[in-house]
Amino acid sequence: MQAVHDFPEKSGSASNRTARVLADRAAGEAYVASVCFKHGPPRLTGVELEFTVHHADDPARPLDPDVLATALGPHTPRTLRPDSPASPLPAGSPVSLEPGCQVEISALPQASLRELDAAVTADLHHLRDRLARHGLVLGESGIDAHRAPRRLLRTPRYAAMERRFAPIGPGGLTMMCSTAGLQVCLDAGEPEHYAARWAAAHAMGPPLLALFANSRVHAGRDTGHASARWLAVHDTEAVRTRTAAVAGDPAREWAGRLMDVPLMVLPRGDRPWDAPEGLTFADWIDGRGAGALLPRPTVADLDYHLTTMFTPVRPQGYLEIRYLDAQPPDEWLAPVALVSALLARPATVEKVREVCAPVADRWTTAARRGLADPELAAVAAALADLGCAELGATGLAEESITEISESVQGRAYRSRSEA
Repeated sequence: MQAVHDFPEKSGSASNRTARVLADRAAGEAYVASVCFKHGPPRLTGVELEFTVHHADDPARPLDPDVLATALGPHTPRTLRPDSPASPLPAGSPVSLEPGCQVEISALPQASLRELDAAVTADLHHLRDRLARHGLVLGESGIDAHRAPRRLLRTPRYAAMERRFAPIGPGGLTMMCSTAGLQVCLDAGEPEHYAARWAAAHAMGPPLLALFANSRVHAGRDTGHASARWLAVHDTEAVRTRTAAVAGDPAREWAGRLMDVPLMVLPRGDRPWDAPEGLTFADWIDGRGAGALLPRPTVADLDYHLTTMFTPVRPQGYLEIRYLDAQPPDEWLAPVALVSALLARPATVEKVREVCAPVADRWTTAARRGLADPELAAVAAALADLGCAELGATGLAEESITEISESVQGRAYRSRSEA
């Protein structure tokens, strides 16, 4: 998704800018703050939809990457077929693949949810039709319910990630190869409002994670957890997956955090991409430790470092809300509409922060218990009511608003009565 405002190049062409060597930590922090939080009236919405892919006749059968490449045809990402044209889907969504060959479509941002719905619906129809001709279907939950994690993409980045996460436990490989998320992308907002939007996007995370959690079954086994997907994310590296600071100035806090996060991978051509152990970006800039043996980092190196953060909300010039489990292909719009409505107006944002304050840090409880936790269920129901009352501002047709409201509120209140 493109941010509302693009900042002018610091000097010369884009290639010159990205090749610019960073002078010191302060220069790195200033760059991160400028590119991760771009201000402007919130008007665009995008969505990134990930899905596991299965053989229709036997969803537990290991996925054949060659069959997937044939099915995707000209849309096959170059990470699977380097000579592919990697054409976007008909409505413009680029296609990418996660390490286990989960398919992701990144819809182009639209000025209304009605336009976003039309674009995503067209691209999903095209994608599902191509897959179906080759006996493949999209999964319907946030984790592979049938197969154990297995890396299918042989890229140096993913190989280095697998080696890095292995000593920590199985969560890393599971996150990489078995999970699928739904990511809502919204403009950061105007200077006087963006800190509140950032805080609200985090605060509503645990109740919305609980509300839309659907990844209890993994590899044929009932994990007992509402969102085994989110637990897998948390079981990698806390420094790059846990909630960012939401107090004070988000841009300054995020920029400082990025400098102190160790490198996850270090692109090095044909050599293995494993990063020196414990080397932070600040160390690299200042030439400390292993950083003294490397060429000085550039803006392009810092841009790449930004892609290795997997926090619940990741600033990319816009806000990328990453904590929701993937939904069935025909049910993605409801959570996107709810998130958009909850952040649509400053007054609603303040209500969100107030309602969610008692559960704002209960990520693990949300992932483990979901709406079986009474307090999370109560807050989720309050958010459902608040968001559905704001759906009229999203640009959706009245019949869509009615359908979404019935779905969201039915989910929230059904779970409360069952609890």
